[in-house]
Amino acid sequence: MTQPTDIRREHSRPRPLDEHRLTALRLAAHGVPALPLRAGKVPFGNCPACAKNACGGRLNMKTSGPCRCLRPCHAWAAATTNPDVLTSRAWTFAWVQASAVAYHPGGAGLTVVDLDDADAVAWARESLPPTRTVPTTRGEHWIYLGPMRSANAVRPGIDIKSLMQYARWLGPGTGSMAPLPDAVRALVEKEETTPARGEVVSSSASRATWDARVATGCRHTATYVRTGLKRGLALVTARTESGAASQAFGVAQFLAKQHAQCPGPCGLDVLGQEVIAAAVSVGVPEPYAARAVGNGLGAEAGRAA
Repeated sequence: MTQPTDIRREHSRPRPLDEHRLTALRLAAHGVPALPLRAGKVPFGNCPACAKNACGGRLNMKTSGPCRCLRPCHAWAAATTNPDVLTSRAWTFAWVQASAVAYHPGGAGLTVVDLDDADAVAWARESLPPTRTVPTTRGEHWIYLGPMRSANAVRPGIDIKSLMQYARWLGPGTGSMAPLPDAVRALVEKEETTPARGEVVSSSASRATWDARVATGCRHTATYVRTGLKRGLALVTARTESGAASQAFGVAQFLAKQHAQCPGPCGLDVLGQEVIAAAVSVGVPEPYAARAVGNGLGAEAGRAA
C-alpha cells in the first residue's frame, strides 16, 4: 500500500523545467518581465527565422522591426509578464534546457548595480545609499527603484543593468529598495561625457591595423601580439546576442595587462580600435563600444599607476 504513495510523492517534486518556469511565473505576477537562461547564464539563441535579426528584431529593441516570434528570441527583449507566453508550447523547449531565470530590470522599473568583486562592493558601500542587496557568486546586486540607461564597465567591476539589459534572478535579496540615486545616474553620465582614450573613437572607415611600426617600445613579437588580439576579437564577435560590449572591455583590459611591463609605446590605441570594430560588427553602437574599450584600457593603466 505504501508504494503508490511513494510514487505519487516522487512525481509531485518539481522538475527543473517546472522550478524555473514557476519562478518566472512568480516574477511575472509581481510585474517583473522574466525569461529563461541557458548554460553559461546567457539567453537562448535566436530561432532560424530570427537569426542575424532577419526578422527585424522585437518592437522594443534598439533596432525595432516587425518580429512577433513566439519563441524567446532576442534576449532581454523577449522577457514577458504574460503567463500564457511563459507557459506556452513555444517556450517549453527553453524551459526544459534552462539553467537559470533572468529578468528585465528596466521593464519592472528597476535598476541593478552589478558589483562583480569585493573592491566594487566596498566602493558601493562607501559611495551609494543602501538599498536591497542580493548576493552573487563574486559580489552583489544592489537594486534601486527607477529605470535608467544601462552601461557596462562604468567603473572597474561595475555594470549598470536596467533598460535594454537582463539580470540573473538570484532571489529577492534583503533590505528595502531605495529610489534610484543621482550617484548611480552619474556613473553613466560621466561615462557619456568622458573622452575615450587616444583616438579610439575615430570612424570605422579610418581604423588602422596594428603592426610593429606603431609599437616601437613593445617588448613582444608581432606574432605574440597578433595571436592575443585574434583570440580577443573572436571572443567579442562570438557575442552575437548580448554581452559584446562587456566582452570588449575584458579583452581591452587583458591586452593592456599584456603590455604593462613594456617601455612603450605599444600601439594600444590601434589594438583598441580593432576591438571596437569587432564589437560594432555584432551590433554594439560605436560610442558604447569605444567607451567600453577605453575603460578597459584605462582600468589596467590605473592599477599600474
